Amino acid sequence: MALKRGLSSVGVHRNRSYGSGFPIVILVLFSVLAPLVFFVGRGLYLSDQNSVQSGYTKQNVDWRERLALQSIKNLFTKEVIDVVTTSTADLGPLSLDSFRKGNLSASWKVVEDAAASQSKQKATDSKQEMSEIKEGRLLDDEHSYDTPAKTLRRQLRDSRRSKRAAELVQQDNAATLKLENAAIERSKAVDSAVLGRYNIWRREFENDNSDSTVRLMRDQIIMAQVYISIAKMKNKLDLQQELLIKLKESQRAVGEPTVDADLPHSAPEKIKTMGQVLSKAREQLYDCKLVTGKLRAMLQTSEEQVRSLKKQSTFLSQLAAKTIPNAIHCLSMRLTIEYYLLPIEKRKFPRSENLENPNLYHYALFSDNVLAASVVVNSTIMNSKDPSKHVFHLVTNKLNFGAMNMWFLLNHPGKATIHVENVDEFKWLNSSYCPVLRQLKTAPMKEYYFKADNPTKSASSNLKYRNPKYLSMLNHLRFYLPQVYPKLNKILFLDDDIVVQKDLTGLWSVDLHGKVNGAVETCGESFHRYDKYLNFSNPHISRNFDPNACGWAYGMNMFDLKEWKKRDITGIYHKWQNMNEDRTLWKLGTLPPGLITFYGLTHPVEKSWHVLGLGYNPSVDKKEIEHAAVIHYNGNMKPWLELAMTKYRSYWTKYIKYDHPYLRSCNLSE
Repeated sequence: MALKRGLSSVGVHRNRSYGSGFPIVILVLFSVLAPLVFFVGRGLYLSDQNSVQSGYTKQNVDWRERLALQSIKNLFTKEVIDVVTTSTADLGPLSLDSFRKGNLSASWKVVEDAAASQSKQKATDSKQEMSEIKEGRLLDDEHSYDTPAKTLRRQLRDSRRSKRAAELVQQDNAATLKLENAAIERSKAVDSAVLGRYNIWRREFENDNSDSTVRLMRDQIIMAQVYISIAKMKNKLDLQQELLIKLKESQRAVGEPTVDADLPHSAPEKIKTMGQVLSKAREQLYDCKLVTGKLRAMLQTSEEQVRSLKKQSTFLSQLAAKTIPNAIHCLSMRLTIEYYLLPIEKRKFPRSENLENPNLYHYALFSDNVLAASVVVNSTIMNSKDPSKHVFHLVTNKLNFGAMNMWFLLNHPGKATIHVENVDEFKWLNSSYCPVLRQLKTAPMKEYYFKADNPTKSASSNLKYRNPKYLSMLNHLRFYLPQVYPKLNKILFLDDDIVVQKDLTGLWSVDLHGKVNGAVETCGESFHRYDKYLNFSNPHISRNFDPNACGWAYGMNMFDLKEWKKRDITGIYHKWQNMNEDRTLWKLGTLPPGLITFYGLTHPVEKSWHVLGLGYNPSVDKKEIEHAAVIHYNGNMKPWLELAMTKYRSYWTKYIKYDHPYLRSCNLSE
């Protein structure tokens, strides 16, 4: 019983102890497991977050690496970057500064040498690779994985670039060729006779046409003259004498030469000695006011000499322009002798029945120059389509009548008709009918035209007013065309200083719209208008004419002789010529009375029919000359004179046969 109570007491005690420890166990388990679960769960969450963030980080790293790689490629060659990449695993991160400073290890230098050899090898293969790239067979490594569409677009871009580059090269070559051709043309236009052996690399003293030494000597002469005058004023007689001696020596040395090559060999020594004397004079005599005054006086004297020489030059040019060269005078005399030795029956021209046929093309030519008249006739015939329909009416004076006949008898213009008349045989052209002939007999007119010591005119202008052509009836005969050719309806008037370059028959079909004169107008913006030729201060002129009316040119004029007779053009000319007896309406020539007579009766024709200015204007457009039907050497520089402009003379000389026996005997040549 006791044992049972003991056991029961122990059991009770155990049950009590177990009941009191169970909560503790649960508490211990919870305190251990709860953090474990928390940390395990948080670990799983963090691992998921890390995996997500690692994806974004990797993308950012990849983008930064590409950007860094692109920047490095701009700094280093491909070989250097490859070495850096392969060496990082062994050496760790490399400093870029070490590469820039050249601190390379031995192994790096070996790699660098290998890279250099590879670059040389690539240079040898560059041509082949470029050709392969052009053909599209070789792609860059960075494009090796492109889609076909990208590859095609890249190839098209490369093709367009290549094509554009070829076009630019071709344009550049064409521009270069154009510049070279222009330079060649300019070089052809350069007168080598003037420039001599000029070369941009040649020193000036080696150029035959250099004038620096001549100019230096003349400057020394001027200063010597100044100091001689000052030395005389200051009574420095010894210095004055020394300067005079050196001045004469320099003047003899410089003489007439205009270029250094023509100076004597002693010129440099003369310059040296003159320079020494001038230095001495400067030390003793120089005074700014005196030197300035002397130079100003010398300048004024030089200007007066220049004006005098210009007047003399104008006088001589007028004289040369109005005289006949000896060779042409010789030709006229020889032909005249031959003509009067001919039997009378051999002095007639064939086809005289054509002279009054109104259905043919008639020309009026009034001249006393055999050679000039022959050029007009020859050029017209050579450029005509049907010479048999052309009729030439030549009128000359008594002195040249035989020569003009003989020339065209010897050199007949083929199938064309020609007739020569003597103006002195026109009996109706007398002083009672013609105002000009009557006025020439008056005392004032004789004094005006013939008295050389006219105090109111300078020598040059007096010669101009006394031009023989203004007194010749050959010049005024153009106002009497219906009287000279009464049975013709139209006639083309030509001056003897023109050249015909095209067929002129088209002028006969030009509608003059009821006007009398068909001519080319010559007015520009402000020149060659009526106020240039007429005296508008005279009330007779100002009341009847417009000062801005356009002028026109004589030289090639189509006249409607029916309208001429109907409007009494010759009577209008007589009226105004009588009013100008005292020369207050106009001064000279036949153009001013022509402008008055045909005022409102002139029809302008196309300018390409008649180009003027070859006798005074050096800048006439070459294209205009070549496209003109008639070119006119109006002015003083006639093509048969030595003072003619060389650039225009060939248009005239090509219609002359200089191998003709009469021309050779009179020394006429191009």
